[in-house]
Amino acid sequence: MDVFGYLTPYVLEWLNLLVRWLHIITGIAWIGASFYFVWLDNSIRPPAPGSELANKGVSGELWAVHGGGFYNPQKYLVAPAQLPKELHWFKWEAYSTWLSGFALLTIVYYLNAQAMMVDHGVATLSSWQAVGIGLASLVVGWVVYDLLCKSRLGRHDLAFGVVMWLFLAGSAYVLTHLLSGRAAYIQVGAMIGTIMVANVAMVIIPGQRKMVNAMMAGEKPDPVYGIRGKQRSVHNNYFTLPVLFIMISNHYAMTYRSAHAWAVLAVIMAAGALIRHFFNLRHRGRIEWKYPAAGVALLLALAVMLAPRPPAASRPGADPAAQFAQVRTILDQRCVGCHAAHPTQQGFSTAPAGVVLDDPHAISQNAPRIYQQAVQLKAMPLGNLTNMTDAERAQVAAWFESGAKTGNQ
Repeated sequence: MDVFGYLTPYVLEWLNLLVRWLHIITGIAWIGASFYFVWLDNSIRPPAPGSELANKGVSGELWAVHGGGFYNPQKYLVAPAQLPKELHWFKWEAYSTWLSGFALLTIVYYLNAQAMMVDHGVATLSSWQAVGIGLASLVVGWVVYDLLCKSRLGRHDLAFGVVMWLFLAGSAYVLTHLLSGRAAYIQVGAMIGTIMVANVAMVIIPGQRKMVNAMMAGEKPDPVYGIRGKQRSVHNNYFTLPVLFIMISNHYAMTYRSAHAWAVLAVIMAAGALIRHFFNLRHRGRIEWKYPAAGVALLLALAVMLAPRPPAASRPGADPAAQFAQVRTILDQRCVGCHAAHPTQQGFSTAPAGVVLDDPHAISQNAPRIYQQAVQLKAMPLGNLTNMTDAERAQVAAWFESGAKTGNQ
């Protein structure tokens, strides 16, 4: 049992590595396919009226060159006259991405909820409550989105996009008032990812199967399934940039540790959608620079608003040795459980981000990072698991602002 307990963090670290690697690979395959097919849909040109292609029911085609070969993809208005013997289905890229993503969510967050999901400064939750909130958000996200799509609102792209953005912003608001900012962001990303894969599994693929089955029965496929599938596919395309940001957001505490973290995420999601819209229009031959300009302006405004205040003026007169001794005691009590060559905090087998704070040289080397994470952002300790007080953060600030000396300098 002791051996098992000792090895558990190490095994989880390997699972984290392998599943994260798989998630990135499958995510690249899925998002790459999404980008390609939306580009293809927007780039094909209709054949000349009365031409052989037009008579065959081809609604558009294009010629492309890649990897030393020439390609001539064609899109049929509803379906070809005859079903080909081999038909490739784009589904496993989506399914594999979601499955690996959910496994990663479980390994990193759900199995270590007290450290990764709960922030007692936000809400006092048990691990099961935090995990329950996370799982419920996935279900609620899909149900609300699907109902909106099926409502009259779903017929109006712009209005639907605005309402969906407001729903996601509202979800972020609720989650940041229940979970740690870091976990709230990841849960919003998981919610979007679940919507995307459910679009594939519950709308796009079933609709395509009905069209194929109709052709196999010698019947004309109903075009409504193609229209619905195209709508959901385009929605997935606009979700990609926001969800990609969320995938990397845990590296940027300046966003999820903001006092208004939900609003920060809402702005970033809006910027991502605007930039994606520019590329979708560009593929149709329209260059609308106002969209990326608006997206970049939002990000720049956000960067200015989140900029930390400058450190206070240097505080001379304090005994460097005594001041450092106080800071080292604080770090030993609040940080070294995780940030050590051999962490003692449950769930960690190695120091997060490779930052080790168990010797004076390492503390001095990481002084700016300690100040940023513990004082400016208050992102560390994670979820304030070790209960670092404001007075202790003030002592760390005073030490850094006095020159971050170790007593030997």
